[in-house]
Amino acid sequence: MKHLKRKPLSFWLCLGGLLLAAALVLSLLMPSRDLSAGELFAALRTGDRTGLAGRILFGVRFPRAAACVLCGIGLSLSGLLLQASLNNSLMAPGIVGINAGAGLFVLISGILFPGVVLAKSVFSFLGAFFAVLLVYAIAVFAGVSKTSLILAGLAVSYLFNAVTYMLITWRPELVSDKASFTLGGFSQVSGASVRFILPILILGLVITFLLSPGIDLFLLGDETAAGLGLPVNAVRMGCLFAATLLAGASVALCGLLGFVGLIIPNLVRLLSGSRFRVNAVLCVLFGPAFVLLCDTAARGIFYPYELPAGMILSVIGTPFFIAVLIRRRKKLSV
Repeated sequence: MKHLKRKPLSFWLCLGGLLLAAALVLSLLMPSRDLSAGELFAALRTGDRTGLAGRILFGVRFPRAAACVLCGIGLSLSGLLLQASLNNSLMAPGIVGINAGAGLFVLISGILFPGVVLAKSVFSFLGAFFAVLLVYAIAVFAGVSKTSLILAGLAVSYLFNAVTYMLITWRPELVSDKASFTLGGFSQVSGASVRFILPILILGLVITFLLSPGIDLFLLGDETAAGLGLPVNAVRMGCLFAATLLAGASVALCGLLGFVGLIIPNLVRLLSGSRFRVNAVLCVLFGPAFVLLCDTAARGIFYPYELPAGMILSVIGTPFFIAVLIRRRKKLSV
């Protein structure tokens, strides 16, 4: 993979932009049994919302594509923040329990405040933050290390996921599509939910870029970074807060979508190296493109039946996770 770094940064920025544009076009204009790509494009060009093509395009596909973009950005940046602040390339929202905590609390909000979108978003963040605190507390008790953080995160994820399945079994009306929620998907996304989540993700994005100059200093080690004037604990807590905000908002929108926060940050580091701000920009391009392509594949592979996008991500993400483990082992043995 070393040859990837020889490409100039402008090449990867252009490639990411083109890939995102192509993924958006494919997501919006992919033909179906009842509609051709030409009919969808005509509705897009004229802005006609009265015909079948216009209703499908503007009422269903645009909100869905927007949700894919927002979740791709949120989960990718969340994973990048976790990996950079904890100096561990295996960290991701789904691995350290953030997704599971957010998902569980989304269901709890449905029990306590049914139909209230604000409650869903607030509870999603609270669940994600509670999961982070619980994982860190367990890791401290067991002796803080990269391994203990990952194992604590997996334990918390299994616990929260078990409770989530129990709640769905007890109150199946809490989610309209059990598979789509537990694996992550976009079949139930609405324009209202996208508009509500958008400012939360923008806030997380702003915090991420404000923290980016200090995050690069983590590579020097905590003592050196502190010696250079960086408030290490404050910046690390800011990273965890932003990662929790981004992942929690994404889960409220798309369910327990996994592996995006693992795959994309590791990929962009192969492309650009270790500069956090550059990696964050690439995450904003490649993350949404990846989620859009997975969602489009989930819609088309077994058409007219639709798979949850998280199923496609799991098929891709599992071998990727194994590859990262093997790569880390080889680097440590050198």
